Amino acid sequence: MSNIGISAMHMQLLNNDRVVMYDRTDFGASNISLPNGKCRNNPNDLALKVDCTAHSVEYDVSTNSIRPLMVQTDVWCSSGSATSDGTLVQTGGFNDGKHMVRVFRPCSTCDWQEMGAGLIQSRWYSTNHILPDRRQITIGGRDAFNYEFYPKIASTNNVFSLPFLQQTNNPREENNLYPFVFLNVDGNLFIFANDRAILLDYMTNTVVKTYPQIPGGDPRNYPSTGSAVLLPLKNLRAETVQAEVLVCGGAPRGSYPRAAKGDFVGALNTCGRITITDPNPQWTMETMPLARTMGDMVILPNGNVLIINGAASGTAGWQISRNPVLSPVIYRPDSPSDSRFEVQPLNTIPRMYHSTTVLLRDGRVLVGGSNPNEFYNFTGVLFPTDLSLEEFSRSYLDAESVNLRPQIISPASHLRFTYGQRVNIQFTISGLLNRDLIKVTMVAPGFNTHSNTMNQRMLVLPRGIVRQVRKSAYLVSCVFPRSGKLAPPGYYLLFVVHQDIPSEAIWVRVN
Repeated sequence: MSNIGISAMHMQLLNNDRVVMYDRTDFGASNISLPNGKCRNNPNDLALKVDCTAHSVEYDVSTNSIRPLMVQTDVWCSSGSATSDGTLVQTGGFNDGKHMVRVFRPCSTCDWQEMGAGLIQSRWYSTNHILPDRRQITIGGRDAFNYEFYPKIASTNNVFSLPFLQQTNNPREENNLYPFVFLNVDGNLFIFANDRAILLDYMTNTVVKTYPQIPGGDPRNYPSTGSAVLLPLKNLRAETVQAEVLVCGGAPRGSYPRAAKGDFVGALNTCGRITITDPNPQWTMETMPLARTMGDMVILPNGNVLIINGAASGTAGWQISRNPVLSPVIYRPDSPSDSRFEVQPLNTIPRMYHSTTVLLRDGRVLVGGSNPNEFYNFTGVLFPTDLSLEEFSRSYLDAESVNLRPQIISPASHLRFTYGQRVNIQFTISGLLNRDLIKVTMVAPGFNTHSNTMNQRMLVLPRGIVRQVRKSAYLVSCVFPRSGKLAPPGYYLLFVVHQDIPSEAIWVRVN
């Protein structure tokens, strides 16, 4: 879609197959009007006090259509998470939005609801994660060396100091904003900021493990802006499930102040991979075929990782990056170390600062955004503001893969399942089936902004023997994860994957 009216700075797929997107509310007028003569009246706005244009939209994947939404306070550089019932809870922002909580429920007529100042600490560039008890934790942000929970309960109605965030804060360029946060399989939180990481017991506010510094000592968080993923969790029946984190790209230390003076340093071309569950964890470094800052990393249904968007020099910020990286890269975590990366065909649109990416239910990846300018600047700048959406379609969706692509027949979408429940999945394949190359994956859709996809998570479910039930139809029995430490409660995309070719997913709710 060539024009959605806004630049998609933040993006979240909801369980009705619609994607909520929004950008900053004080960019001035957008290119899409609010419906029915509505106008946003905000005396605190820094651009327009009365604004009759939308700064958030809902994209309907099935109809390729856009619906404008109204958000009142400034959501610039905010964070969010889809909760256990599928509601998007969004926190913080800029100006009058720093303490605000807003919710968006997935329905065809729903709009943003402002819940008021639900945050104790102002949050700008913070990171959210859904927890096993259904609450959301919000960590860090500019001048916010602490964390808090939403919704509040008596025992946690407070802000909890996290000195690690102050220790990783560089006064000249910070490099610890939008920290990478992943729920470890033991229920603690892996938190990576700047060039270091810890394992935090958030219930007792105790650092239970300090990880080695990533080799090279270069920063990976905003504004150097690398990206990170928790690699697919497997062997879920094991007493101890192994968890690995991959951190890729970023910009060398000092790049931000140098870029502000017109000196655009080349981005990092390295990835660090670490098994965070090991008793003595160590980083293993790998070299990407292309250097990249502001890249987005998306876990694909088959367990591979897409690295897309970004620039080859400079950093995040207004007009301080150069050399867009137009070639996506696939990373295969299970391949030999010397053959994990594969460069993909060129994209045509530079996706620089404020670009976003999410996985869709049919296996495509939705890509949007890019506004490296302070306002909506479409001319007279090196990289104009981009209002388009495009899809990255993997080779598994090519016509020659149709006969090998599974189609799920049952269970129906949107059913509820409990932890540890066994479920029979029926699917069809029109071509020749290789039973040994069938797996079932479960993906939590993440909230994406600034190269940080919060809550992104994949689990490979334990499966039984694949049985044929009739011509071209098969049944496989799978077991859902045993606890919320492995899979926080909520909606997941469930795929049947055959020879690395995924089915269209069904939505499952696990709690």
